[in-house]
Amino acid sequence: MRQTLAFLLVVCFSVAFTHAQTPAKQPSTAKAAAPTVDDALKALRADLQSSRADIMAKNLTLSADQAAKFWPVFNSYQKEQNVIIDEQLKDIQKYVDGYETLDDATALGLMSAHFKRDAKMNALREKWLAEFQKVLPTKLAVRAMQIDRRLSLAAQLEGSAYIPLVQ
Repeated sequence: MRQTLAFLLVVCFSVAFTHAQTPAKQPSTAKAAAPTVDDALKALRADLQSSRADIMAKNLTLSADQAAKFWPVFNSYQKEQNVIIDEQLKDIQKYVDGYETLDDATALGLMSAHFKRDAKMNALREKWLAEFQKVLPTKLAVRAMQIDRRLSLAAQLEGSAYIPLVQ
């Protein structure tokens, strides 16, 4: 049951993120065999990256020179972001695995993990905004970070609706 719930949470995050996007990008469902939780996490990450890049491209007007400089930097940013997202997904998995027997310490650990994740993500954005500014004019770099932040907030808001509150 726990693996099923974890898989459903991952799928819900994927669906929630996709619904927060423009309808141009749909998640891939081409696998014939039933996916494992790890497969779902990998697919979720790939969909998130693809969707983010697609939305960035549609909402940033970049010259060919700017695009040639920005996209490698953005890809590096996404790689670092993935580490934080993977940690968050693992924390959600731990919460799901222990939900039925959740004690006070574990509940506090969940909130602590959320706070740490938010702090890491903010620090990452500050670092990479400076990197974006090296290859884009400041307003365009800020716009790129705003778009990324909004996508993250939308995905978190919709995805959190599928995670039960502590009882």
